[in-house]
Amino acid sequence: MQDDDLFASEMSGVTPLKREPRERLVKTEAVDVSQRRQAATQSGARSDNHLSDDGIPPLDAWYVLQFKRPGIQNGVYRKLRLGHYDIEARLDLHRFTVAEARTEIWSFFKEARRLGLRTLLITHGKGFGNKEKSGSGVLKGYVNRWLTDIEDVQAFHSAQPQHGGTGSVYVLLRKSEDKKRENRERFMKGRVQDV
Repeated sequence: MQDDDLFASEMSGVTPLKREPRERLVKTEAVDVSQRRQAATQSGARSDNHLSDDGIPPLDAWYVLQFKRPGIQNGVYRKLRLGHYDIEARLDLHRFTVAEARTEIWSFFKEARRLGLRTLLITHGKGFGNKEKSGSGVLKGYVNRWLTDIEDVQAFHSAQPQHGGTGSVYVLLRKSEDKKRENRERFMKGRVQDV
């Protein structure tokens, strides 16, 4: 009881702060959809995400995604296509909207770049869950386009059946400077350098 008495004696001369009476917040009118869209566009403009999110047609569920930048060796691309590289990170886009997938992919690639990852697996689905356009993958079309737009993507190919088949895609990223240096050092060991 001694603490309570001490506290009461210390607070004896204190007066409560004056404050304005609270107002009840009531939504008076519905927010216009165009205002919401404009606000979303403006917030997206501040982002560094340059991936397009409109006007890309869906792709057939069985369409095989494939892409290789010039300079990628055929053997490297073949190993990627056959799923022989270890998958260092995975992203599953099932149940994502196009806008959510766009944001998620952009942050996924930024994180992969930061960590120096090289091979990724993205599961976009085949589009069978889409009741209106059954058998056409909306996200599949967007992923196909987005991957070609991201500079760090060197190659991609639809996955093998054990990794999702045409509902997933293997992605090969550009080597980071650290990985390039490690490779040079590894291959130079034991070799005599000219002086």
